[in-house]
Amino acid sequence: MIIKILAEGGAMKPGPALSQKLGPAGIPVNSVIQKVNDATKDFKGMKVPVELDIDVGTKEVQVRVFSPPVAELLKKELGIEKGSGLQKDLQVANASIEQIISIAKTKMQNLLCKNLKSAVKTVIGSCVSLGILIENKPAVEVIKEIEEGKYDKEINEEKTEMTEEKKKELEDYFKKIQKQQEKIAKQLEAKKTEEKKEDSSQEKK
Repeated sequence: MIIKILAEGGAMKPGPALSQKLGPAGIPVNSVIQKVNDATKDFKGMKVPVELDIDVGTKEVQVRVFSPPVAELLKKELGIEKGSGLQKDLQVANASIEQIISIAKTKMQNLLCKNLKSAVKTVIGSCVSLGILIENKPAVEVIKEIEEGKYDKEINEEKTEMTEEKKKELEDYFKKIQKQQEKIAKQLEAKKTEEKKEDSSQEKK
């Protein structure tokens, strides 16, 4: 019996979905959860794909851990809890090309990409949907630059470390963006409040 789950790294808890599958087979849920948590402890704070291979006859359980989804690796690398729900207006982080290359190397085997460059483009695609800037620019722009060969040197050298100077530069730029975004967020909130008022006054009529 094979069971596929998405587990919280090192912190999976008992749940009805797993109990319903393991209970009838006479497999103790708590011992399986302990095994999963031991196997995924290096991925704390991330959701990790896990496959449980269960021998119903011997009650043996094998735990196979796969690398976390690209979005989870990005969130971990950039220290963010979630992506932006408003990608065009609100950005949640500013990544370096080195960080993107590092994640692309980690996921390379699972992405079925023919080379590192295409893996990098796949990771950047996730940055677009999460609302993550790369090198102070929207991720969509960086995909075009990758295609034009702008970052071929870094990709070919598999560069995954950035200088402290560059790190500070990216952080300083993002702080400015955050200030601008706070203004936008307040404007959006004010607009929503105004629309609610208008809706309620229409209803009264």
